[in-house]
Amino acid sequence: MKKDKRIELLCPAKNLETGIAAILHGADAVYTGAPRFGARRAAGNSVSDIEKLVEFAHRYYASVYITLNTVLFDDEIEDVHRLTVALYNAGVDALIVQDMAFFEMDLPPLPLHMSTQCHNTDIERVKFFEDAGAERVILARELSLNEIKNIRKETSIRLEAFVHGALCVCYSGQCYMSLAAGGRSANRGDCAQPCRKKYSLWHPGGKEIIRDKHLLCLKDMNRSDSLEEMIDAGITSFKIEGRLKDISYVKNITAFYRKKIDRILEQRDDLSKSSSGNTRIFFEPDPQKTFNRGYTDYFFPECRKIMFSPLTPKSIGAEAGRVVFRGKNRIEVESSLDFCNGDGFCFFDEKDELLGFRAERVDERTIYASLPDELRKGDFVYRNHDASFVTMLKGKTSERKVQIDAFITDTENGLEVTFSDEDGNSVKQVITCERQEATDRERAYEIIKKSLARLGDTIFELRDLSVEMNPFFSIRPSDLNSTRRQLSELLLIKRLDKYLLQRIKREKKYPQYIKNITSDYNVTNALAEKFYTEILQIQYGLKEDPFGWRVKILDGGKNKKR
Repeated sequence: MKKDKRIELLCPAKNLETGIAAILHGADAVYTGAPRFGARRAAGNSVSDIEKLVEFAHRYYASVYITLNTVLFDDEIEDVHRLTVALYNAGVDALIVQDMAFFEMDLPPLPLHMSTQCHNTDIERVKFFEDAGAERVILARELSLNEIKNIRKETSIRLEAFVHGALCVCYSGQCYMSLAAGGRSANRGDCAQPCRKKYSLWHPGGKEIIRDKHLLCLKDMNRSDSLEEMIDAGITSFKIEGRLKDISYVKNITAFYRKKIDRILEQRDDLSKSSSGNTRIFFEPDPQKTFNRGYTDYFFPECRKIMFSPLTPKSIGAEAGRVVFRGKNRIEVESSLDFCNGDGFCFFDEKDELLGFRAERVDERTIYASLPDELRKGDFVYRNHDASFVTMLKGKTSERKVQIDAFITDTENGLEVTFSDEDGNSVKQVITCERQEATDRERAYEIIKKSLARLGDTIFELRDLSVEMNPFFSIRPSDLNSTRRQLSELLLIKRLDKYLLQRIKREKKYPQYIKNITSDYNVTNALAEKFYTEILQIQYGLKEDPFGWRVKILDGGKNKKR
């Protein structure tokens, strides 16, 4: 059966080091921020580092997408255009955008992925971006499986969806809370995270119902049990949130989803991975051991479960057990876990406040530490820092190898050695060497194979060796070593040269699917205004400016009118 669906695991990259870690732990693609204009102001990267990440990712035929998904102001358009050209020259695979100005700029032929900030919640809007010439739409997190299925039935554009990470209480692309509360705009990459603050709830009659709880704090998303259902609904790219997260988070969560997806691919003849290489994970991934606010599948399935974490926006980790003894500087915990020195623990006191302590010394289930006075016998404690797990993640936790086959045949003057990788790239070299007919054919074959398999720290791994020689010659390892090194270098160059960058022939298009344009379209510059104006004039035959009422701009800290 033809494998007609290529499934992509898309992971965050705070910086070059984290991006490389994501690739080595099985990411088919990574997304990262440029120096400016990404929706995470604290997660920008130089074009030089992006170029290094691109070169590394493309070795494995993995992709690099760049977030330029803030709304733009008129005085930023030229800077954005120059940055886009620089990113194109760096070899990036696509841009993740929100602002419609990108459809009006004279851009290099880079594919555009429409950010979840575009509020991609229904068929109409997804169809709109498909007709506008986008290559991909990143769906709103709030959609159910049935809603995704309905969008897939009516569109053909590639669909991407989040499967893991932090959630915002506001609708995707419609978060103005931070701007309204403190002048810091989420659509400008500067969210102050007011949904993680404490709030009190009052009855309209004046009675206080709840005091000082994190009433707007959502749990983190974890849809790892719904991956196959999402594939069948039409999703081909699974996105992990976390461009501000550290490298241990990226290693652990990427490896976790790589294993999950690989198990699905092994069972399905119609699916394939969208990058190359075999990833080996040297530890057992566990999302509970990485920062999380508790997990929710968030509208999967259709019935709504508890999505909120009202007691704390912090990570409480996994339940460790109940305190069965409380001393001055030690406790005993009834638990099935193995504790170690340096573990971090937390608990909720009588006022439901989260307090914590760190184990200074551990003796089986006895924990020695400077304990908060509020900790009592009978309390449940949680381990929110697994010291041994964190230490383990600092070492080598994976490797990724591209499979190659070697073929040797004799020639008049020596031997011809060919390396072919799993993607069909091939290089060959003829070597002149001393040959002597083998007295033990099987042993001679094993010596040759062992020599060619010594690929060291290259990205390659020998999968199979075929030898056609008559008679069968013994070949000294020293005669094969330099050839092996040269062929592996040539094959890597060949892979990079043959990497297929998707480039778009961009044409001016006028989508036919749009309702009344309102302020939630985030029109903040003249080019975006021009984009919508021309569509409305053509679609409805309007001669006057349909923006005569002027879109109110909700971003930038100023509630001004254009």
